[in-house]
Amino acid sequence: MSKITISAVVAFLLILAVVPFSRAALNAHYYDQTCPQAESIIFQTIRNASIYDPKVPARLLRMFFHDCFIRGCDASLLLDSTPGNKAEKDGPPNVSVRSFYVIDDAKTKLEKACPRTVSCSDVLAIAARDVVAMSRGPWWHVLKGRKDGRVSKANETINLPSPFSNTTTLIQSFAKRGLNVKDLVTLSGGHTLGFSHCSSFSARLQNSTDTSINSEFAMSLRKKCPLQNKDRNAGEFLDSTSAKFDNDYYKRITMGKGVFGSDQALYGDDRTKSIVDSYAKDEKLFFTEFAASMVKLGNVGVIEDGEIRVKCSIVN
Repeated sequence: MSKITISAVVAFLLILAVVPFSRAALNAHYYDQTCPQAESIIFQTIRNASIYDPKVPARLLRMFFHDCFIRGCDASLLLDSTPGNKAEKDGPPNVSVRSFYVIDDAKTKLEKACPRTVSCSDVLAIAARDVVAMSRGPWWHVLKGRKDGRVSKANETINLPSPFSNTTTLIQSFAKRGLNVKDLVTLSGGHTLGFSHCSSFSARLQNSTDTSINSEFAMSLRKKCPLQNKDRNAGEFLDSTSAKFDNDYYKRITMGKGVFGSDQALYGDDRTKSIVDSYAKDEKLFFTEFAASMVKLGNVGVIEDGEIRVKCSIVN
């Protein structure tokens, strides 16, 4: 066997080792024949919900991340708990995940148009793309053909990335899902949409050894999140243009104004700092890379032996 052939085999085996989950082939045109109106139905549902509630885009994008990071992109996050099982959506990191009704509404309409055809996991993947595009971010072709999982366990949500994580922990967490250092920094840019309650970052405000945070910014956060905070709704937007998908998140990190310790840590590590700088300077580059990383994330944990749920909150 030639050296070139051996190298090719080794490279292929390495790819299999890095991405062990993706067993099913996805296709951008998966529903072209069976449900050509699927993406239009999902888009209209999400647009209407977002007009009614501006928090919907950030919530659905976060929902997609949290689903794909546990058991892969199989809509296990959408399943309700049962008397015999506490599901992912009731795990501690997901208690604040909201707007499941939007996905349920889209799925109800899809069942009327194309019964038992479009999986809940595909609805969520398309929804994540649409909320980014609607927020003036990039658009990409969503690969489709996922099946829905039948297992959802709250205790597995401990494996979700934490706002308190350091960069090494984050890199390891992403690597387990076949995502590299650039994917980590790129997908973290999803924080350009959204809001965080004090509980996710207030600990670092009391840490006098954390010099990574801008002192004036820390002071403003302490006013919003005092030690004896009684306002459960108190918190901070994750960037200054929280309803618009842009690169302001990265600009703020370069100024020491990352809300989460995990966000600011990206600028204090040589493995990630230069990527943060490049996105802070070039929004178009960030958009291109974000679309690519979202497609990659959407391939994590795709299963062939699942089902197409009729209702996203319960197994068939």
